[in-house]
Amino acid sequence: MIKIAIIGFGTVGQGFAELLVRKRDEIEKAIGEFKVTAIADSKSSISGEFSLSDALKMKRETGRLRDDVSAMEIVRNAEYDVLVEASVTKIGGGDAVEYIREALKRGKHVITSNKGPIVADFDGLMKLAEKNGVKLMYEATVGGAMPVIKLAKKYLALCEIESVKGIFNGTCNYILSRMEEEKLPYEQILKEAQELGYAEADPTYDVEGIDAALKLVIIANTIGVRARYEDVEVTGITQITPEAFQVAAEKGYTIRLIAEVSREKLKVSPRLVPLHHPLSIRGTMNAAMFKTDTAGNIFVAGRGAGKEETASAMLSDFYEIYAGSP
Repeated sequence: MIKIAIIGFGTVGQGFAELLVRKRDEIEKAIGEFKVTAIADSKSSISGEFSLSDALKMKRETGRLRDDVSAMEIVRNAEYDVLVEASVTKIGGGDAVEYIREALKRGKHVITSNKGPIVADFDGLMKLAEKNGVKLMYEATVGGAMPVIKLAKKYLALCEIESVKGIFNGTCNYILSRMEEEKLPYEQILKEAQELGYAEADPTYDVEGIDAALKLVIIANTIGVRARYEDVEVTGITQITPEAFQVAAEKGYTIRLIAEVSREKLKVSPRLVPLHHPLSIRGTMNAAMFKTDTAGNIFVAGRGAGKEETASAMLSDFYEIYAGSP
C-alpha cells in the first residue's frame, strides 16, 4: 500500500486528488494500491481515517479541511511514502523548500508542481534526495502536461542538449496571439485575458517574464547548465504594440515571448519568430524545441497550465517512481 500526503490543496492539489479518485482503477492496476493519509493547506489539514472524496467536498463547501494541524507537522509526523507538494509558488521557495527538505530527510519521495523550491535550491535538494535514496520529481513545474523534464532526462539522456528554446507562459502567448489577430493594444487584450481567466488580477508575474524565467532556470539546471533566477536576462511583453506586429508580418514574422538556454545564453524576451515556425503557436499553448548533437531538433507542444494538465504531469511522476520505465 503506497501512502500519499498532499501539501497544498488549492487548484493543483485538488486536481491531483480528483485524478486519484477518477483513475483509481487504472493507477492501482499499474502500480498497486494507494491511500492518501494526510492533506494540508495553508490554514487547515486532515489526517488519519478519511475519504478523499469527502475531503474534496469539505474543501469546496467550507474552504477548509477538518483539523488545525499545520502543514509542517503533517510533513514531519504523518505516515506517508510520497509527499505531493502543490503549494503556491514563491520566488525564494517560501515554506515549500522546508517541506521538501524535511520529507527528503525522512527518506520520502517528493513530487512537486512548485517552481519556487526547485529554482531556489536545485543542487541542494537533488543531492539530499540522492543521499537519502529517494526521488524528487518536478515535471509539473515547467510545462503542465507537456513532457519537458522527462524528455530531457530520459529520452534525450545520452544526447548533448545544446540549447532549449520555447514558449513557457500561456498567458503571454494568448495576449500576443490576440494582439496579432485583432491589431488591438496590449492593455485592451490584457483586460480580455483577465475576464476570461487567462491572466491574474495582478498579471506582473506572467507579463514581465518572471514565470517563464523561473521555468527556464529549472530547464537549465536539468540539462546541466548551472543557473539561478538572477542569471536570467528578462524582458516582458508590456511594451509590445500592434504596430510592431504589423511591421513583423510584412517581413514574414510574428512576435512571441521566447525563453532560451544554452551554454552561452539564459534569456527571456519578445523575439521575432518566422510565421510558419513551430514556435509561432497561438493561444495558451506552450512549446519547446530541443537542439541536440545526435537527435537533431526535437519539438513538443501542449497545454502549459490548467488544473488537470498540471495534475496529469504529477500523476506521471507518481507512475515513474513506482512503475519505472515501461
